[in-house]
Amino acid sequence: MTDTQQSKSTSAFYLRGGTPFFASQYDQRLLYCLYVPRDLDETEAPFPLVVAQHGTARTAERYRDALRGFADANRAIVLAPLFPAGIIDPDDFHNFKFIEYRGIRFDHALLAIVDEVAARYPIAADRFYLHGFSGGGQFVHRFLYLHPDRLAGVSIGAPGRITQLDDSLPWWLGTQGMRERFGIDVDIDAIRRVPIQMVVGDEDTDTWEINNRGESNWMDGAEKAGSTRIERLQTLQRNFAEHGIDVRFDTVPGVAHRGSLILPAVERYFGELIAESRAHAG
Repeated sequence: MTDTQQSKSTSAFYLRGGTPFFASQYDQRLLYCLYVPRDLDETEAPFPLVVAQHGTARTAERYRDALRGFADANRAIVLAPLFPAGIIDPDDFHNFKFIEYRGIRFDHALLAIVDEVAARYPIAADRFYLHGFSGGGQFVHRFLYLHPDRLAGVSIGAPGRITQLDDSLPWWLGTQGMRERFGIDVDIDAIRRVPIQMVVGDEDTDTWEINNRGESNWMDGAEKAGSTRIERLQTLQRNFAEHGIDVRFDTVPGVAHRGSLILPAVERYFGELIAESRAHAG
C-alpha cells in the first residue's frame, strides 16, 4: 500500500464510528461530531439523520455516544453540533438557545452543518430528526418555529424557558416581531405537519436555574409559564393545542433533570417515526 493509499484508508476509518470533531465551514468557531455505523451499506441510503442538540454544559460527545446503539439498530447517522460558550463574550453560556446571538444565526449554522454532512454521507438531508434537552430543548422548539419544513420529527426535552406561539408576547416569551427579527413568519400549518414529542422527567422540579431574575437569559414574564420545567412544558403543550398542533407528551418516571435518562423515550419515539417513514417509502 502506498503512502497515499494508507492516508486515504486512515481518513476513511475516522469517518465511520465516532468521528472527531469537525470545524464547520459555515463558521469555524462552531463544531460538530458524528456517529456513523461502520457497517452501513450505502445501497440502503438515504440514511435518516438524527441531530442531538446539547444544552448549557455542551456535552455534545456524550449525547452522540449515548445514541450509538440507536443508530446501529435504526441504520441512522447521528449528528451532535457543538456551539461553544464564550463566543464574543467570554462569560456567555446561552448564545445558541435563542437562535440569534450577536449576528450569529444558530439555525442557519445547523442547516449549514447538515449540508456539510450531506456532502460526505448519503443522508436524508431535506428532513431530519431533531432532539434537544434543557438548553437544547429551548433551541429545538424555536428552530421548529423557523424551519418546520426541514424536520421529520422533533423532540423537545425539558426546556427551562419557553417561547409560546403568541404574537402578543415579545420574543422570546412569544413570537411577536419574528418577521422583523428573523425574516420568517411562523407557519402554523407547517408546524402541524411535524411529529412532535415533548418529554420531561416527573421529578424535574428544581427551579434554581430557571428562575434567575436579573441574569442575561431572563425576561420578566417567564415565570407566568410555570415555576418548574414540567409546568412550563405543560404550558407549551397547551399553547400548541390551542393552535391545533398535536403533541406526544411523555413524562419519564423517577427522573429529574437528566438528559441521558430521558433518551430512551426519545429513542422510542424517533424509532417509531423512522420505521413508519421506511414503511411508507417501501
